[in-house]
Amino acid sequence: VQLQASGGGLVQAGGSLRLSCKASRTILSTFVGNDWGWYRQAPGKQRELVASIVSNGKINYQDSVKGRFTISRDNARKTVYLQMNNLKPEDTAVYYCNAVRDGSYYYNWGQGTQVTVSG
Repeated sequence: VQLQASGGGLVQAGGSLRLSCKASRTILSTFVGNDWGWYRQAPGKQRELVASIVSNGKINYQDSVKGRFTISRDNARKTVYLQMNNLKPEDTAVYYCNAVRDGSYYYNWGQGTQVTVSG
């Protein structure tokens, strides 16, 4: 599976961005059966899971993004989205998507997308 994240950029605090992550080189049934998550890694910090969506649609968020971020998936397009509203400078990071299995990421990391929030 190849993972390609896009949609990042430079935005002022309070602004919005919508990230997309397409999973290529995988068959549809594999994508549908996976749980998917968005991760982020800020400079000098460990990569962390900020949002996940289970194959049955159940969603979980890290407390710091609850009420501001929305994760969704389009199985037909094999794409996962992250709508980010009311962005804060502490959201600045490189964002990645990956499948989530047993509480950890599953595939090799693909290209992330840089999100920079100016305050």
